[in-house]
Amino acid sequence: MTDVCRTAETIRSDIMERTLSAVSDIDINSFMGKDVKNAIGKDRLNIGDLAALLSPAAEPHLEEMAKRAKDEKERYFGNSVSIFTPLYVSNHCDNGCVYCGFRKDNEIRRAKLSFDEIASEMSKIASSGLTEILILTGESRKESDAEFIGECVRTASKYFRNVGVEVYPLNVDEYRHLRECGADYVTIFQETYDQKRYDELHPFGPKKVFPYRFDSQERALIGGMRGVAFGALLGLGDFRKDTLACGIHAYLVQRKYPHAEISFSLPRLRPFINGMYFEETISERQLLQAALAYRLFMPFAGQTISSRESPRFRDNIVGLSATRISAGVSVGIGGHSEEMKGDEQFSISDPRTVSEIRRALIEKGMQPVFNDYVRV
Repeated sequence: MTDVCRTAETIRSDIMERTLSAVSDIDINSFMGKDVKNAIGKDRLNIGDLAALLSPAAEPHLEEMAKRAKDEKERYFGNSVSIFTPLYVSNHCDNGCVYCGFRKDNEIRRAKLSFDEIASEMSKIASSGLTEILILTGESRKESDAEFIGECVRTASKYFRNVGVEVYPLNVDEYRHLRECGADYVTIFQETYDQKRYDELHPFGPKKVFPYRFDSQERALIGGMRGVAFGALLGLGDFRKDTLACGIHAYLVQRKYPHAEISFSLPRLRPFINGMYFEETISERQLLQAALAYRLFMPFAGQTISSRESPRFRDNIVGLSATRISAGVSVGIGGHSEEMKGDEQFSISDPRTVSEIRRALIEKGMQPVFNDYVRV
């Protein structure tokens, strides 16, 4: 488990091939208003319906989509919104992702928390009332191997009832180890589903291996994880194709693993220390379109809207499609219990505390939920 040069594991799966083939077969610009209306009116949507809802033809129909999305969210989740916070425990990274502040060749202040510091951070976060945490690291096996991450999870399990991890892709036995340590779900961003763009955006590092990253959710489920989250980093390429591919990816995984809890994240590119990378500007209106399309396509799936977005946008989207929202966020290393020890991955747009987020949700008529899962 401590070997930092683990061989990338290959699993038998055709989901990547099916996802990329489906996207290549669809002309996202070929849909018309009637296709959008037909999709909105359906009880169960197929992949073609998702494409219609993500197409330019759907833009004049966002109000209709929002009404249907609100109904679906209330049907499956009521007026509840789960609150969590991320904890970055290391920003060491071996990759060269051109859009990320953690990339190896970016001159930032690097840090890794000790286990005592991690416990202190978690204790401080738990004192705010939160019972869910997401543990994040930079993508460096040398600095943050599976044993280290597992120990972080064990510590988190003492303070929180729901523990997620957002780390570099792992093999099945490593995911199983994290599950045994107490992890509940795994988040992996494919970044972009365009293989050519993906290769351009990742000039060096283990992240260059597109298929290994793509299969991460499956390996996590095979390893026993309860849930998996999907996301494309919107702005790296054609956001319509990326959101379509991400939706198909999640849909096919759900069909293969019907017991899995599926969720989506909808992150947009943000500025970072020493740089900013925007290949394609994604407006709030387009982000809303993607969120609404996911809610109609997989109405039972969770949906996270992060502190990358403004307070106004987040306060409104939780009433339409989003089911999870972060609060009291620090995207640097440390910063919850003491002074931040390492630089942040990107700049956030919503710095509100847990109590401020809770109050805003209540004012919107929503029910803040600090935990919806009981360990047995």
